[in-house]
Amino acid sequence: MTDTVSHTDAIPGYIREAHAMGPKIVALGGGTGLSTMLRGLKAVSSNITAIVAVSDDGGSSGYLRHDRSMPPPGDIRNCIMALANTEPFMEQLMNYRFDGGALGGHSFGNLLLAALNGISPSFEDAVARMHEVLAVTGRVMPVTASDVYLEAEFENGAKVLGESKIFNFKKQQGCRIRCVRMVPQNPPALPAALEAITGADMIVVGPGSLYTSVIPNLLVDGVAGAILDSKALKVYVCNVMTQEGESEGYTVHDHVKELAAHSHPNLVQYCLINSSPVPEAILERYEVENAWPIEVDYDALKDDGVELVVRPLLGKQANYARHNPKRLAYELFALFAEKAPRSGELAQLDKMMLSWLRSQL
Repeated sequence: MTDTVSHTDAIPGYIREAHAMGPKIVALGGGTGLSTMLRGLKAVSSNITAIVAVSDDGGSSGYLRHDRSMPPPGDIRNCIMALANTEPFMEQLMNYRFDGGALGGHSFGNLLLAALNGISPSFEDAVARMHEVLAVTGRVMPVTASDVYLEAEFENGAKVLGESKIFNFKKQQGCRIRCVRMVPQNPPALPAALEAITGADMIVVGPGSLYTSVIPNLLVDGVAGAILDSKALKVYVCNVMTQEGESEGYTVHDHVKELAAHSHPNLVQYCLINSSPVPEAILERYEVENAWPIEVDYDALKDDGVELVVRPLLGKQANYARHNPKRLAYELFALFAEKAPRSGELAQLDKMMLSWLRSQL
């Protein structure tokens, strides 16, 4: 079983219709977690919408954000590449990062998106044009068009402004994050994002950094309310490991509790978490960062009204404990088919798709 999902994973003719008529899936998050999941989901359905946080202010994204007066492009670019069906050379080109000189630290994909932004009426249009440059399954969009920053407040009352500063500041404070907020608060959501959430068959929150990739989407005005009102199946995909500088010592319940505290107690119905053991060599690497497999506290989750779904989701990367894109996509689709089955011809198409996905594991 391989972890990667590439353009060579051709979809058999007998399920092309199942893919084209697949459920409307909306995924919210950012960073590596969201793009990893999208690489698997693009084989499930052609009707995918990725809604991406835009509060990043560090690295190449932060520089372009300030220099070009545009939203940070990095996570958007990663998600577009995850959903793209491109030749390996094109993917290598888009992910190429310049070394040294005036362009040092910038990826070609970030610069291309910045150029498209320069010739487009809006960043949303620039992202849409990048979809045209690459063969993309579904859509990627920023959660808001507003210029937003993330502020973290800690249990000792200290505050820090800027997503890129939270990691080091938390280590200096030596206590947990009490909450995060947008500055300015309640920025308006992109109308297309709210429309996608409203019309979704399944909404997936995460995986990704709890405070800096997942929760920022829920702080945008209208997003949490739209998720709550949606009739879609709602799933939170919990990370495999705790994260240094954000969630040291957190259990699954802690993650779900923080989602609720920053949005609504009934935001999601299910929490999907990994059951595969993490290899000892990888555990030793994470131990240096004071990061561990996230503990599952079953009783606390029952009190939250969230149903826990435990499945083997771990990928086979040599140095990191991350989700296997194919396995994660399969388990999400299997959960959808079980808990929110469609009727008639669509149900038959979903069964065909589920059977094919199982054969790919």
